Amino acid sequence: MADKTLETLFHETLKDIYYAERKILKALPKMAKAASSPELRAAFEKHREETEGQVERLQGVFEALGKRPQGKTCEAIEGIIAEGEEIMEEFKGQPALDAGLASAAQAVEHYEIARYGTLARWAEELGLADAQALLVATLEEEEATDQALTALAESSLNAAARAA
Repeated sequence: MADKTLETLFHETLKDIYYAERKILKALPKMAKAASSPELRAAFEKHREETEGQVERLQGVFEALGKRPQGKTCEAIEGIIAEGEEIMEEFKGQPALDAGLASAAQAVEHYEIARYGTLARWAEELGLADAQALLVATLEEEEATDQALTALAESSLNAAARAA
């Protein structure tokens, strides 16, 4: 059995987030359609566009490693997305739906922030400057999306859910 190195772990985690991003791309249109708040819908649509670019960046990281882009099932994102789908089903047409959708989206963002932060650090450790730059760019987008979702929730979504 070959030694499992940081490079091996980096590649395996890269496959995990690649799968996750592609899964998120499929979930975002459903979340946008379910949202009643125009601002939340727009946030989901913007993030879908960003996610397309993030998938392309990940493909660039794979290329920098001399590997073909490949995903592996990410149980974490499967669970997070399932929770979001449960919220959409259980709160459909209810005042708290948008607050729940924003919360589910933030769970996705926090997962992505954790993964990209780790991958960027490992890329630095491995001397993969080009890969690190791509990963940091995505990390910054994920952090900005999380902040935007927080601001949206605090400005209107939570109050609308409480007031009804």
